[in-house]
Amino acid sequence: MRWSILTFSFLLPLSAHACPDLQSFYQYDDDVESQIELESALAPLMSECLRSPEFFALYGAALMETGKLSVALEMLERALLLDANNGSALIDYAQALYLRGQLFSALDLNQQLSQRQDLPANIATLVAEREERWRRDTRAYGVQLDVLAGFDNNLNGAPDPNQITLTLSGEPVILTLNPEFQAISGPYLNLRLGGQFQQLASDHQHNVTGEIRSRISEDAASDLIQASAHYNYLLPKRDNAWQFGGGMSHLFFGGNPLYTAVDSNVRYQKITSRSCTRRYELAGQYQLYNDQSRLNSIESKLSAGLDCPVQALGLPTLLGGELAIVHSAALKDGRPGGDRLGWQFNLAWQFPLLGGMLTSQLSHTELDDQKGYSALLDDGAQRWVKRSFALLQYRQMLQPNLAFMFNIYHQNQHSNIELFDSVDSTLELGISASF
Repeated sequence: MRWSILTFSFLLPLSAHACPDLQSFYQYDDDVESQIELESALAPLMSECLRSPEFFALYGAALMETGKLSVALEMLERALLLDANNGSALIDYAQALYLRGQLFSALDLNQQLSQRQDLPANIATLVAEREERWRRDTRAYGVQLDVLAGFDNNLNGAPDPNQITLTLSGEPVILTLNPEFQAISGPYLNLRLGGQFQQLASDHQHNVTGEIRSRISEDAASDLIQASAHYNYLLPKRDNAWQFGGGMSHLFFGGNPLYTAVDSNVRYQKITSRSCTRRYELAGQYQLYNDQSRLNSIESKLSAGLDCPVQALGLPTLLGGELAIVHSAALKDGRPGGDRLGWQFNLAWQFPLLGGMLTSQLSHTELDDQKGYSALLDDGAQRWVKRSFALLQYRQMLQPNLAFMFNIYHQNQHSNIELFDSVDSTLELGISASF
């Protein structure tokens, strides 16, 4: 439509060139009310000024000031089609692009303006100042502090049964677990401090995140501290995106280092015609256990998932699912059970509720050892483990930078070797502050 109107304008009779002198229209003030009046005064002159870049530049600027960005961009584009060097239209066109969210297009145009030699000193200063201001929008920093109090019925991750069956000399022997190896329940305080940095470019994005998390309870032997850092490089396009990432984490349990993990991943996302996003990911993690090197392993996961916006009770929600194949390769021959192979299914759902956001996650994992776990347990049987967990989280903003959080978590793990049967349930609430 835009091109047909412009073509038509060149076929108009000579009377179309009789655009009046526009100097009087520059007397309007910069406030919104005055710009609305200017817009109303200019609109009837459209048919007379179809070949006037000055008219379209002035009209586009007034439309931009009154918040009509789509029409403003069209008018400013027409001004530039008639006169590509129109400085006023270029300055306002860059501003309109920025307000429309097209940051890098605005930056490119503003940079072109800064290289012009005919800019008045005050305009050159304005262009330089907004260049610096807009550049700041390509970088984002954030810090988040979560403080939650909760109750856990299995702080130490102990097995569910209080006694286990050992195989000694081919005979089953019942062994009652020492109380310190049985499940310990109690209240705890969960603290999390996280930070993130985001660097945007026209065709890629850098994301860096770091986190320190601790859980403190009356049972000091169950306290944990975890520190992690990750980097992601994102290549977004109109209908797909690639992401490459890596990072590491370290876990202390009961005051002692438990393990260190180094991970990497590559993910491809594809937006389908139905607005769903398909994703495929290959991830690997090197797991180093500080005091039990025979447990060291490399775990890899190949997954495919789908995220779809759906309507539920008339409200927009997000539903996602993922299916993955998991393989854990032992780095030493002495690891109990040897290599492990299995699968995992994840389901997530976000739903707006009572002014906040309700998030639910369901996960089920099954792993099978490729060798017998131990001659002392079930006479050396190959172990299998089935683990399921459910997480329900509610988050509501109290202030722009402060949110209330409520979490419920339940995990159930079952195995043919009873030592690996466990149940863990937690409930916690607290606040999350961002800076």
